[in-house]
Amino acid sequence: MLKPGRNVIAVRVVDTGGAGGLMGTLAELHLTGDKLDIPLAAQWKYRIAAIFPSSYKPGPNTYATQLFNAMLNPLIPYAIEGAIWYQGESNAGRAYQYRKTFPLMIQDWRKHWGYDFPFLFVQLASYNAANGDSRRGSTWGELREAQTMTLQLPNTGMAVTSDIGERSDIHPKNKLDVGKRLAAEAMRIAYQKPGVSAGPQFDKMTIDGNKVILTYTNVGSGLLTTDKYGYLKGFEVAGADHKFHFAKAEIQGNSVLVHADSVSAPVAVHYGWADDNSEANLYNREGFPAIPFRTDTWKGITEAAKFGEQ
Repeated sequence: MLKPGRNVIAVRVVDTGGAGGLMGTLAELHLTGDKLDIPLAAQWKYRIAAIFPSSYKPGPNTYATQLFNAMLNPLIPYAIEGAIWYQGESNAGRAYQYRKTFPLMIQDWRKHWGYDFPFLFVQLASYNAANGDSRRGSTWGELREAQTMTLQLPNTGMAVTSDIGERSDIHPKNKLDVGKRLAAEAMRIAYQKPGVSAGPQFDKMTIDGNKVILTYTNVGSGLLTTDKYGYLKGFEVAGADHKFHFAKAEIQGNSVLVHADSVSAPVAVHYGWADDNSEANLYNREGFPAIPFRTDTWKGITEAAKFGEQ
C-alpha cells in the first residue's frame, strides 16, 4: 500500500542457481498495481536488510548418469517417433567439447533404441551471457557452431532462435515460434513432407578484391532481410590480423556481398557471432532465419576447456 510522501519498497529475491539480483532492461523495471505504473529506471537508493543462508542443494544434473538411468533408460523398450532437445547453455564454457559430446549422446541414444530416430534440437537463442563477440570471443557463438556441426548426423534438424531471444533473460518468453520451427523440421525429417523447413546455411566464400561473396544452401524461394530499409546486419570481416570490423552487406540473388572499408584484404567473415546476436537479420522468404557462422577456423576461447575446469 503506497501513501503520499516517502515509501519503502521491500523486495525479496530468491535465486536457486543463477547470479541473483534484479534482471532486465530499464524499460522492464517498473512498479505496477491498480491504476499504478511507476518506472524504476531512475536513481534509486537501496539497503540490504538481510541475507539468508544459501539453500542451494545439488540437483540431478550434478550426478553422472542419474538423469539417463532415472528418466531415459526406463523408456528404451518403447518405440518413439523422435526426440526434441533444448539445451546447451550450461555447456557454452566448453563449446569445443560439445562438438564431440552432443553427437555422441545422440548416437548413444540411437544405439540403445536400435534405430536412427529423428533428433531435433534448438540452437542457443540470443542472450548477453558475458558480452561475448568477435573481438573478445564468444562462448555462445562457439556453442552454436558446435550445434550446427551436429547437423552432419543423419535425421537431425535444428531450429535457429537468434531472433527471438532476450538480451537479459536466458529463458526467452517466445516459445510459440520455437515450436513452429521445430514442427517444420519434424514434418520434413520425421514425416518426409516436402518444403523448406530451415533457414539459409553458409556454403562457401569467394574473395573478390576487398569484397567477399557468400553463397548459401536452404535459400528457399530467395533471401531477404527484415529491416524495413533493406540493411543487412550481423556481418563482420577480418583480414590476416584476425581483427574483425563491422561490415556492410547486401543481397545479390542467392548470395550476400560483404565488405568493410577498413579491411582491404579480407580473409574471414563472421555472421551473428556474439552471445547476443539478435541483430542478425538474414532470412529466406519462407521466414526462417539464417544460421550464424564463421568462415575461419582460428583458435576459439573454449578450445582447451574441459568438464570440471569451469
